[in-house]
Amino acid sequence: MAKLTVVIPYYQKEPGILRRALASVFAQTFEDFHVLIIDDQSPYPVADELVGLTSEQEVRITVVRQPNAGPGGARNTGLDNVPAGSEFVAFLDSDDVWTPDHLLNAYQSMTRFDADCYWASITGGDAFYYHFGVADLEKSEMVTRLSEDPLVVELPELQDVMLKDWSFLHMSCMVIGRKLFETARFEAALKLAAEDVLFFCDCVLAAKRVVLCDAAGAVRGEGLNIFHSIDNDSPQFLKQQFNTWVALDTLEGRYQNRPKAMAAIRSYKHTARRQALWSQARRIKSRKLPQFDLLARWLWRDPRLLGSAAELAVGKLSR
Repeated sequence: MAKLTVVIPYYQKEPGILRRALASVFAQTFEDFHVLIIDDQSPYPVADELVGLTSEQEVRITVVRQPNAGPGGARNTGLDNVPAGSEFVAFLDSDDVWTPDHLLNAYQSMTRFDADCYWASITGGDAFYYHFGVADLEKSEMVTRLSEDPLVVELPELQDVMLKDWSFLHMSCMVIGRKLFETARFEAALKLAAEDVLFFCDCVLAAKRVVLCDAAGAVRGEGLNIFHSIDNDSPQFLKQQFNTWVALDTLEGRYQNRPKAMAAIRSYKHTARRQALWSQARRIKSRKLPQFDLLARWLWRDPRLLGSAAELAVGKLSR
């Protein structure tokens, strides 16, 4: 039985995306793994992406098909189907690719330092400017170096640091141990939003030890997944911001005793309100009706939305 299970949620509209991801999986220097592909009712069939694999590669892949549930729901299905003998689970988005030593670095770091949560750095093109490497944390945070080649560190105040700026974390660079993959799950209903960050926080809170590796574990791909093509003027944008607020509100309940974390969460919640309201103002400007039903749901859960609307109105009038 393989020591590590790779979970890949699959929802694509273009050919070749999953094939590229799988090529990076089978190019790993650590080879003791099994692959779970969760077909989340993808418009482009998963079977076409497996053409050309060797028989040895095919036998290491299990495809689980399900009605569309979004990336969180697909990953949950993957976690629910991890074989009993697996010690670790590694996540890979179907439009990303791994560097060759990603699983080796993760396995060696987690076993050497008795960790059950791991992240590597991620690289990408110019459009991925908002992510930064693990080594950059040493510029502003208290970091403990555990090894030099590759550079592996831990942060004593990781819970506060990741909420201040989680741009050094990425799902395709995350590996978790049994304690976490048996219990932690994604909030699947929070599609298009921050369900990954909520999962990150839950894992950090539950982990006995978290280690971070500066070596790039993944390269951001350019495939089309359900997050793409949702700009500020899309009808889905308000739902995305509402779900983000719900995720942040859930996080606030997890961090009641950490003032720095609470301040960061409340700031992000305020930003979600403002972005949502600006999107509705643009709808009105373009002679479209606001999305009253969702706004009413949000206001019922979050009366501060009304205050944010008043602030924006006053600011617009003053200009």
